[in-house]
Amino acid sequence: QERDVESLKRPRIVGILNITEDSFSDGGLFLRPETALRRARSLVSQGADLIDLGAESSQPEGQKVSPEEQIERLTPVIRALKQDRITLSVDTYLPEVMERVLALGVDMINDITALRDPLAVQVVARHDVPVVVMYQRGTGPRAERAHRDTQDLMDGIQRFFDARIEELTRAGIRKDRIILDPGMGFFLGGNPEPSLMVLKRLDTLRKLGNPVYLSTSRKSFIGSILQRPVSQRAAGTLATEIWACLQGVDYLRTHEVAPLHDAITMIQSIQTAHG
Repeated sequence: QERDVESLKRPRIVGILNITEDSFSDGGLFLRPETALRRARSLVSQGADLIDLGAESSQPEGQKVSPEEQIERLTPVIRALKQDRITLSVDTYLPEVMERVLALGVDMINDITALRDPLAVQVVARHDVPVVVMYQRGTGPRAERAHRDTQDLMDGIQRFFDARIEELTRAGIRKDRIILDPGMGFFLGGNPEPSLMVLKRLDTLRKLGNPVYLSTSRKSFIGSILQRPVSQRAAGTLATEIWACLQGVDYLRTHEVAPLHDAITMIQSIQTAHG
């Protein structure tokens, strides 16, 4: 079914900046504040609408990083980027980190545990910022390699988000501040089928009425299907991102900002061409 050209909205591009030692694709590259700042400014120049900063990896073998260490890594980078008036998100599940970064002026919280910690709920409720709540099939702040089927997957995601929205709004977080991330890669399963199912059924998530946030960038399911290492997943990543764009996703979180920005610009130019 053809989509009306006016209905293709441009998703907000979220540039990934991992200030970590062990992230799966860029661990250790941006640990020093000066390299992190160069990377953030480069992503913005390539077309990122906001930068998502993370100080602890969520990969299965990721090391736990204390709140104090995360705050130490994040603070100088946030201060400098806020002086540049760059819109910032912080990827954290720790209420202490949330409190500190929000005090520094961060514009969004991205929590892969979907605000499971009641103290995190309290922190976010006190600040008028959007929050990304992510679905995952594991139980903690790490992705898992377990193979999982797709039976009832979409129903489970919908029930999860319905329950989270109800609980968070009851705690004082307005519904329009809640952004839904269905998780991808190991968060859904060590096999590619669950991620493919979610991508195919993104319309189900959009019907919930909240903005949808997606991060497929360099994920395991792309490597599994294409038989590519992390360093060779750019084309596969872009294909999934364009698919998501055409399904009306509101946020796309990516390592590769420039190709995504250019691809979206070309698609919109084609769709709005006269004649």
